[in-house]
Amino acid sequence: MGKMFWVVSVCLFQLVVYTAAQTGGLVVQSVPPVIGGDMVKTKLKEIVSLTCESAAREEAAMELEWLRNGVQVSLAEGNKLGRSSLCVSPVTLKDHAAIFTCQLKGDASVNASVTLDITYAPGLSGSEEVSVEEEAELALECNVHANPVVSVSWQQHGKALDLSGGKFVVTNDGYKSRLTVLRVDRSMHQGTYVCVTSSDVHGTQSQTFNVTVTDKTIKFPLMPMIAGLVVVFCTILLAVVSRWKKITQCCK
Repeated sequence: MGKMFWVVSVCLFQLVVYTAAQTGGLVVQSVPPVIGGDMVKTKLKEIVSLTCESAAREEAAMELEWLRNGVQVSLAEGNKLGRSSLCVSPVTLKDHAAIFTCQLKGDASVNASVTLDITYAPGLSGSEEVSVEEEAELALECNVHANPVVSVSWQQHGKALDLSGGKFVVTNDGYKSRLTVLRVDRSMHQGTYVCVTSSDVHGTQSQTFNVTVTDKTIKFPLMPMIAGLVVVFCTILLAVVSRWKKITQCCK
């Protein structure tokens, strides 16, 4: 089976003092700096620069390789011996909790790793128009996926939603917060709803839903109606054929 490669850009390092993660003779330096021993904190759309080099003289000319979550990263020929650099640009959600490991090509036990910790907000904004029939089910969803996590609340008509009345059900799986009403009543459920997220890091964000409850429409099941019409048509046709046969016999 051929090798899998994760392509990461090579970037030049700034002349700053780095905090480094060091294990078994290799050291990984980073911009932004490594904190807590092996963690690199950054934000979406930022750039993370990593460099790996040997801390031991005997390993200074040995070939290095990079792995991202265990998958080998493709490196240029001049970016392997004794010192190697990577650039994650721009940082995306897929990079959150990604582990970058630098190791000796001939001895994977000699390695050093860092983990990316990406800060990102839910990104709530704007409003949405929602139309639902009376007695139907109403479901509103908002994105709450964030790092660090956020607290979530719902409002109705500008006030905190009262879950004890109105037959509301609110669920949160860490990615979406969902407000559900199984059987809509116009007098109780028509109006404005707001999903609100808040945290010390991301501040307050919100998304508005303007819910309009329409009259219930009578829905006829199409297939049973077609089947019924076919039966009626066939019955009439048989009756006509039978009648025609009787007329024919009388005329003979």
